[in-house]
Formats: sequence, C-alpha cells, structure tokens
Amino acid sequence: MVEYKIRSYEGSDYEVVRDLFSHGMSEYIPSICIHVVTRPWVLFVLTCMFLCLLVSSKSVILPVLAVTLLLALGRHLLGYCWSLYINHCLKEDLQDIQKTYMEDKGSHFWVAEVEDSVVGTVAAKPSDENQDELQLKRMSVRNDFRGLGIAKALSREVISFARQRGYQSVVLNTLMVQREAQRMYESVGFKKYTEFVLPTVYGQLVDLTISKYRYDVLPAK
Repeated sequence: MVEYKIRSYEGSDYEVVRDLFSHGMSEYIPSICIHVVTRPWVLFVLTCMFLCLLVSSKSVILPVLAVTLLLALGRHLLGYCWSLYINHCLKEDLQDIQKTYMEDKGSHFWVAEVEDSVVGTVAAKPSDENQDELQLKRMSVRNDFRGLGIAKALSREVISFARQRGYQSVVLNTLMVQREAQRMYESVGFKKYTEFVLPTVYGQLVDLTISKYRYDVLPAK
C-alpha cells in the first residue's frame, strides 16, 4: 500500500500543480469526443454525408475517407477548444495560487504527496452563489496513483476544513464525462442535487451537461 500525506500548498509546488491539472484535464479529450460524436444530430449529419457520397461516387472508399477526415478534424477542433478552457483556468485562479487560495482564511489549497512528489491536488474557496457554501475545486490525482484513496482523502480534507470554518455545505461541479469522479464523490457522501446544460451556444450544441453535487456538513460533536 502506498503511503501518502496531505499538506498545505507551498510556493515550490507551483509548476507541478499546474502540470498535474493540465495533464488531468487533457485526459478527458477522448471522452468528450465520443460524447459529441454520439449526439443524434452529429450521427445524422455523418450518416447523410456518407450516403450522399456513396450514391454520387458509387464507391465506398470516398465516403469512408470523407467521414474519417471529418472525424479527425472534429477531434482536433474539440481538443483545441478544450485546451483553451485549460489555459483559461491556468490564467485565472491557478495563475497565482498563493493569492487565490492561501491568503484568505475561508479558502485553502492542499496537495497529496508520495515520497516528496506531489501526486494530487484539491482546492476550496467560498461559493459565488451562497456565502454559506464552500466550493471544492481543482481535484486532480496523477493517473498512476488513482484507486488508492487519495481523492477520497482530499475530499474529506475539504469537508473537515468546511466544518472548522462553519460552512453549511461543500459543493462542486462535474462534467458528464467525469463518471469516475462522480462515483468517487458519491462514495464520500456527496449527493447530486441538480444538473444543467451549459447555457452557451457550444454547450447547447454538444449537450455539455454539468452536474452539481453537495455535501451537507454536520456540526462537529
């Protein structure tokens, strides 16, 4: 069993924390591509294009190549859009982690460490929607250290912090492709209380669903 410890973020963790977030988020690109391709309207367009080319060219090779090329271009475009989101996060709260999370007593940032190497992160800050809620953010565990209970331990660290600071609940957002993360949060005690499609043209087009979870913090005995 791998031994790990959870500690507060330090300035020397800056680069590895940002890299961990970037790599972790990049892992979702294939899942997002599959999600988009399986949308009914996308399947309809691909099918129509294939049949039209098949009828007009009277050859199977051309429509197969055309659909393959379109899928490749689509994956590239989705990957580019997702990388823009990652860069957006890196330029916002992860641009100055110390200032965003460590200078206010209502916020914090933790790392999970194995043999002096940072393998996991999580952050918490007051929710923009309700001052009595603490929002869990930036949960990430390195791929080769998953399944060891590190993410659960990081989640419980946030819950403990919320209880100590007098928050009524801990809330978080997940995307529809983050199924493993959703199961992990549910095993800790979080409950999904609503979900919605991202209210943007892109979100509506690809049915980008966000699920919101809450953990009601019980008074410490």
